[in-house]
Amino acid sequence: MMDAGLIDISIPLHSGVPVWPGSSGYLLTQTSSLEDGGPSTNSMLDMDVHVGTHVDAPCHFIPGAAASEALPLEALIGPAWVVYVEGRDAITAEHLSNLGLEPDVTRLLLKTRNSDLWARGETEFKPDFVALTADAARWLVEHEIRLIGIDYLSVQSFGDPPLTHEVLLAAGVIVLEGLNLADVSPGAYELICLPLRLIGSDGAPARAVLRPFPPGGPVAPNRRP
Repeated sequence: MMDAGLIDISIPLHSGVPVWPGSSGYLLTQTSSLEDGGPSTNSMLDMDVHVGTHVDAPCHFIPGAAASEALPLEALIGPAWVVYVEGRDAITAEHLSNLGLEPDVTRLLLKTRNSDLWARGETEFKPDFVALTADAARWLVEHEIRLIGIDYLSVQSFGDPPLTHEVLLAAGVIVLEGLNLADVSPGAYELICLPLRLIGSDGAPARAVLRPFPPGGPVAPNRRP
């Protein structure tokens, strides 16, 4: 969704949002209502912090590591490059190397066939989503990527051991999951991502938007529609 030049790449939260198997999911319950004579309309939110668009904190997979309130805001806001990776079931280091990224890229958002799921309004969890292999995670660390975003609920494949997460989180790379890039063309943008300031949490829901750069701004490779 675009508004005043901003592209909202967050997943709308509702009762039918896809969730990871075993997750407690999302539940919004109205606790009082003006229509029913209450003094105000109020609601209670009960949800897994990894539902919808969210960031993972290092402690999600690294024992004793930092929680979500320690994630640096400067890494969550700034130039980001959306690249399209097509025809893949898993993204490897070789695939990332072939993208031809410039050395100054530090925030990378991966658009895959996953975004078609959001465009179709799928509500069931799809275990065959595209994700990163562990060697791709190592490539990102070696190339000093500070933030990696993916257009489904996890950066690693369903059923895989957590090595992809462990490599990224141990190196301080911010993992941004659950993006909807269906209406986003590859290219350079300003990313604005603000997770909730949850103390001691292993993750946090986030609102993430992109702002296109004006003509003459940063130029990124991989500009296929």
